[in-house]
Amino acid sequence: MSFLTRTAPSLFRATRTTTFAPRAFSTSFVVRKSPTETVKAAAKTVDRAVANKLVDGIEIGQTAAKKAKEVAGISTGEAKGKASELAGEAKGKASELAGEAKGKKEEIKEKL
Repeated sequence: MSFLTRTAPSLFRATRTTTFAPRAFSTSFVVRKSPTETVKAAAKTVDRAVANKLVDGIEIGQTAAKKAKEVAGISTGEAKGKASELAGEAKGKASELAGEAKGKKEEIKEKL
């Protein structure tokens, strides 16, 4: 009987089965993101990349404009002054040509 008392408890232990949970065990936060959160994160990343490129483009445009002004040797105030001067000249020339056209029109009327 001493044989049965020694081997019987080990037989009972061997027949026990252990069950595991069907889900994976993880402590990382990334695994716990929902699909919506994943899409939001991806959209935010793309938006940030596009915004950075746009800002770079704007800065390049500003530096190009600054360099063009430096090459031309004209400041913003000078450019506005020249533009208004040229506009005034154009208006004067237009009114002069309009006067000449009226004069020619009168000449033609007199000839007829």
